[in-house]
Amino acid sequence: MNLPENWDKLTPDAKMEARFAAWLSLEGHSFASPEAAQTYQRRVQRVIDVIQLKKPDRVPFFTKFGGFIADYAGVTHKDLMYDFDKSVEAIRKVHTDFNPPYQDTGYFLPGEALDMLGYTVYRWPGQELEPTAPFQAVEAEYMRADEYDDLIANPEGYYLRTYMPRAFANLTGFEKLPGLFASQEIPGVGPMVAAAGTDIVREALQVFLEAGRAAKQWNDVRKQVIAELISSLGMPFERGAFSKAPFDILGDTFRGTRGIMLDMYRQPDKVVAACECLVSIAVQMGIEGAKATGVPIVFMPLHKGADGFMSGEGFKEFYWASLKKVIEGLIAEGLVPYLFVEGSFNRNKRLDVISNSGLPAGKTYWLFDRTDMELVRDRFAGWACFGGNVPASLFYTTSAQEMDDYIRELIESVGSDGGYFLSPGAVLDNVRPENMHAYVNAARKYGAY
Repeated sequence: MNLPENWDKLTPDAKMEARFAAWLSLEGHSFASPEAAQTYQRRVQRVIDVIQLKKPDRVPFFTKFGGFIADYAGVTHKDLMYDFDKSVEAIRKVHTDFNPPYQDTGYFLPGEALDMLGYTVYRWPGQELEPTAPFQAVEAEYMRADEYDDLIANPEGYYLRTYMPRAFANLTGFEKLPGLFASQEIPGVGPMVAAAGTDIVREALQVFLEAGRAAKQWNDVRKQVIAELISSLGMPFERGAFSKAPFDILGDTFRGTRGIMLDMYRQPDKVVAACECLVSIAVQMGIEGAKATGVPIVFMPLHKGADGFMSGEGFKEFYWASLKKVIEGLIAEGLVPYLFVEGSFNRNKRLDVISNSGLPAGKTYWLFDRTDMELVRDRFAGWACFGGNVPASLFYTTSAQEMDDYIRELIESVGSDGGYFLSPGAVLDNVRPENMHAYVNAARKYGAY
């Protein structure tokens, strides 16, 4: 998206309208038919209407494909990460056979680049796991308990020279990368560049460049298949950027679950200060992603704020305070935070804390996993759009008729007044195809206003 020249002078509302208009525009897309172009715009407008708490022509619904793409198409999860031809055909088949309104490329990920980098934060099929297994996160403390001051003083420098050499086994040379600020004066340029000439740094940079080549090849294919689904089927991509809650940046892959839970009691002030220093970085992640894709929806999976991880007071102090600042920062840039509440927010008045926080109405987008949707409706209706809570288990363990009944009851209960979308509560791996068909058909049958 090319921003207007007066961007900095626009209000947040004007910025959001400009981003929505660019997303809705046909410019930059090539459509196979006028019908595909009209379908694309109708589906984008449907999401915009829901975000803005209007009642669209029908309830939008999403599929949240994960490993199902591979299983349904008869390829392995390893194929989705290493074989571009099989990946593209699998993605085409799922979208053609089920014809969802919005596309999702599932676990199509750059396996070769991850191998080159020696990425240790996850295991994936074809690396340490069987070809048919989904990827798995590895719990570890990639940041030590005594390193908070280093992170707070220089988050980007800490990430580059401390976190990355631990998280990427083949980038250990990044430990020796110099600070760049000395190069603003001519005497500092030589020493800075000379560091790149040492064997350990040069080898790490070479790995990074080769992985970049592999990742670009993957990304080119990914952009091609996304453009193809837009062109042929009028299927928008529903999210265009990614970010995280500051506490989750710390707790997921910096300190790990055990580490961050101990830190909340042993050094709570450090945890709060670190979350504060990560706010601007989390906002910038969303801005950069939306700029690259032109889609103003910033997807944010919320992990450790769930009921099972911390008390209500802990949620307000450690989790929500910094997350709210990220949300406000994204809204100020005309972006829509798309907050995926994994687990549940049923206890300790979490929903009250959020809905009474003073965030503006019609600016956020909430997907719930296991939270009681009637509680969500009572607190979010008229303030923020919401959806979710179609259990992933329904896609595998129940009958097609039970899926149909569940969707009907859910829409009738909480989705009759607009500001609502239908979605699985989690990414889908194990799915019976007949239940996916039942989900899609029920969404179309019961979702018309």
